[in-house]
Amino acid sequence: MRFWWLLLVTGICGLNSQDTCRSGQPGVPGSPGHNGLPGRDGRDGAKGDKGDTGAPGLPGSPGKDGPRGEAGQPGANGKVEAKGIKGDTGTRGPPGKHGPKGIIGPPGERGLQGETGLQGHKGNKGDVGPIGPEGRSGNPGPSGPTGTRGPEGPIGRPGPKGEAGPLGPQGEPGPRGVRGWKGERGEKGKVGETPVLARSAFSVGLTVLSKFPEPNIPIKFDRILYNEQEHYNVATGRFTCHLAGLYFFTYHLTIFSRNVQVALVRNGVKVLHTKDGYTGAEDQASGATLLQLKLGDEVWLQVMGGERFNGLYADEDDDTTFTGFLLFSGQ
Repeated sequence: MRFWWLLLVTGICGLNSQDTCRSGQPGVPGSPGHNGLPGRDGRDGAKGDKGDTGAPGLPGSPGKDGPRGEAGQPGANGKVEAKGIKGDTGTRGPPGKHGPKGIIGPPGERGLQGETGLQGHKGNKGDVGPIGPEGRSGNPGPSGPTGTRGPEGPIGRPGPKGEAGPLGPQGEPGPRGVRGWKGERGEKGKVGETPVLARSAFSVGLTVLSKFPEPNIPIKFDRILYNEQEHYNVATGRFTCHLAGLYFFTYHLTIFSRNVQVALVRNGVKVLHTKDGYTGAEDQASGATLLQLKLGDEVWLQVMGGERFNGLYADEDDDTTFTGFLLFSGQ
């Protein structure tokens, strides 16, 4: 509005004389006019070209771990299969199924005693052996009363041995005399009887039928390697002490297909414990100890912990054995 007032004043000054316009004072500025109405919105422009691809953003922070899933149920024990025939060296195949355990038959009847053989010919008498070393001197006896010493005479040669007279009363021990000449060697005496030694021993093992024995009961070893005194009972799997003394027990185990936990037990009390884990190939374990036994004591091997720990194996190439024998008799 002010702009229009300036134009009007300029035009009036142009019409008047030049002197009047030059001397006039500028007028008072007018009040500003009202704002005009806003213009209409312009039309949308055409879509521009696609801009350049921006730089990749920074990697985001890792997300939170999801909730842990529930544990699955343990799978059932796999079936143990029989071992195949041993071939050339190569990768080991999966174990085959083992057959059902057979029933142990009853012990057979004791055979009749054979006839006594003929006595052999008497051997020739051997040559006389060399003279043995002189034995130790005996302990000195109590000193007797000292008698009057007589003159020392010359040592005479020993006379022939006379017959033994009747035993007289025991006199007081006299002083020790001078050692006499060594007598002639007597005839060789008769051979005495051989002393009878105390014996008790056994050695037994498992077979294909008795492998993987039942747990928590005595293992019944049905392969007899030695049991002459029959102190080991095959039907019960227990060794019974018939001669009191110190015994040595040992066992050798072949592990296959399952883990093993075995205990050596005396009268129901565990004495020695052996563990071994199955790692996919055959393994061996062993144990040994000394036990002081009394008459009637019983000793056996036993699987502990159930069928998952009875991987005792045996076949034509692998053995599992149990052995014991007497070292010293008496308490």
